[in-house]
Amino acid sequence: MPSTEIILTENIPGLGAEADVVKVRRGYARNFLLPQGKAYEVTKRSLRQLDNLKAKRATREAAELNEAEELSRRIGKLKVVFTLETGETGKAFGSVTAQDLVKRLKNELGNEIDRHRIVLEHPLKTTGEHEVSIKLHHDVTAKFIFQIKPAKEETPAPEGAGEVTEKARPYRKRTDSK
Repeated sequence: MPSTEIILTENIPGLGAEADVVKVRRGYARNFLLPQGKAYEVTKRSLRQLDNLKAKRATREAAELNEAEELSRRIGKLKVVFTLETGETGKAFGSVTAQDLVKRLKNELGNEIDRHRIVLEHPLKTTGEHEVSIKLHHDVTAKFIFQIKPAKEETPAPEGAGEVTEKARPYRKRTDSK
């Protein structure tokens, strides 16, 4: 398989990050990476530009790390309560999923977090306090603590109100038509 070395100019999932020198197949480089401006061919001139790309990558990574740490502090201070409908036995009818956590965090903080970054083995159906880890950066993990409370139970309606008695129910004879 013919391959060639290229220098990436941006992050490409599964291939590498900015300023990485990687080996890829010639067709992938020639038909996609080079025309899109996502990579340069490795030459003497481009190797000199590698220092500029590494500096750009370092500043971007530092900014991402600072942003992740700030978001982690904000998530740590957040107090959130979810309410679930529960039955007579205390079992919840619904559950709190990663998508519910993402929606609530977006409403409270204004930041969009990918639901795949939330470490949740299974949807939460029990009431009480729960702690969930959120991977914001490969070096930063936030602990999100929230409570799940049952919805307030309604007071029972007075007897006779809303009940249908035998006398009030109309009687219709069933007819078989063939």
